Formats: sequence, structure tokens, C-alpha cells
Amino acid sequence: MAERYSSFERGGSRWLWQRITAAFLVVVLAFHFFLLHFVHHADEVTFAMSAGRMETWTYYSLMVLFLVTATFHGVNGVYNALINQGLTGTRKTAVKWTLGAASLLLVVQGIRTANAWAGITILPF
Repeated sequence: MAERYSSFERGGSRWLWQRITAAFLVVVLAFHFFLLHFVHHADEVTFAMSAGRMETWTYYSLMVLFLVTATFHGVNGVYNALINQGLTGTRKTAVKWTLGAASLLLVVQGIRTANAWAGITILPF
């Protein structure tokens, strides 16, 4: 009989967070599709409308949380898929740090973009 294999540790938090982030992403994506495909049709959406939504604290917070959640969910999934394929040793460490650095850069740039749309200035650059 085939044995079930998973890179997630039994009782580990990464497994739980993968499921929690998946559930959150489903809800936020449903909100996104409803708002941007049923309330406002694609041909009606403008940069000014998007900036106006981002100026609302609740929408801005939701989008930043969406960014962080999607980044974690995606990177955690890729990392664990690579482990399931047999990634070990130095390569595993290199991939872990590369994915971590890429995630950090993605989140920082995403927040910078969200801040620009929302009209928030934190740093002069």
C-alpha cells in the first residue's frame, strides 16, 4: 500500500497556517471578484477609483493583509512542494533563504505601492 508523505511536520504550525491562509484567500478573492467584476465592471475601473478605494483604511488594510497572506501561502506551498520532491541539505537551506528574501522584497514593494495609491508618505524615497 502506498504511504502518504508530506513535508509538513505532524502537529506543526506551517500546515495549520497554510490552511488558514487558504481560507482567508478564498474569502478575499470572492470579495475582489464581487467588487471588481459585479459592482464595477472592468471597463469602468480607473486608476482614480483604485486610488480612492486604497484611501479607505479598511480597504487598504485588507489589501496589505491580502498581500502578506498570499505571499506566505505561495512561498510556503512552493517550499514544501520542493521538499516533497526531495530537496535536502545545502540546497534546501539556499532555497529557504532565497524564497525568504524574495518574499520580503515582494511584501516591501507591495506595501510601497499600496502606500503610493493610498497617498501615504512614510519615507522620502
